[in-house]
Amino acid sequence: MTTTLAPPAKPWTRAEFEDRLRAVGQDRYHDRHPFNIRMHQGGLGPDEVRSWITNRFHYQRHIPVKDALITAKLESPRLRRTWLRRIEDHDGRHEGEGGIERWLRLGEAAGLDRRTLLSGENVLPGVRLAVEGYVNFCRLRPPLEAVAASLTELTAPDLMRLRIEAFERHYPWIAADGLDYFRTRVDQGRRDSTEALDLVLRWARTREDQERAVAALSFKCDVLWALLDAVQQHAGQHGPRERV
Repeated sequence: MTTTLAPPAKPWTRAEFEDRLRAVGQDRYHDRHPFNIRMHQGGLGPDEVRSWITNRFHYQRHIPVKDALITAKLESPRLRRTWLRRIEDHDGRHEGEGGIERWLRLGEAAGLDRRTLLSGENVLPGVRLAVEGYVNFCRLRPPLEAVAASLTELTAPDLMRLRIEAFERHYPWIAADGLDYFRTRVDQGRRDSTEALDLVLRWARTREDQERAVAALSFKCDVLWALLDAVQQHAGQHGPRERV
């Protein structure tokens, strides 16, 4: 008796594949997390805002680390130059520049000490695990999956615009120039997501590759969700916070 293997699933069309990737962001991106919703509705006290800034900084400072790992996997000088720009966006070309510096200034505008932020001493264990998981994913997985995981940027520009409006309206005690990180990421996120999406759509030629890309993006959404889970749980354990 012989066993007939089912033929491999037919690849989605380019449009179908893109729709599935975008659907992941629409359904699972962390803009839907209760903590983010409460933040944008003005429901956080100062201590909760500072806790979020502190813990999100641990993620921000590892973005150029994961991008360096992705860059090392890319085979052409052109692609490496493209991805190196992402590292510069966060690290800056010179001292005092870049997204990490702008996030530190956000922390200072919210009343946090720069040296304490850089020390990482107040980062929650759950946040450390989530960020380490994402960095290791980019270290261990092939370029298709590592790049696909970055496609949360498809949804990020809209979130940045919402966040700017929310902070200006609900948290005026944070100086306006502290929001520069969010303003910068609107255009950077749109550019980066366009480039990454084109790569993923071109690289994923089989249905298996396409499904791996979708799973990678889902994993990244889980990372961002887990980060906020940890921050929200910490806020709940320490009770309501003073409002300004």
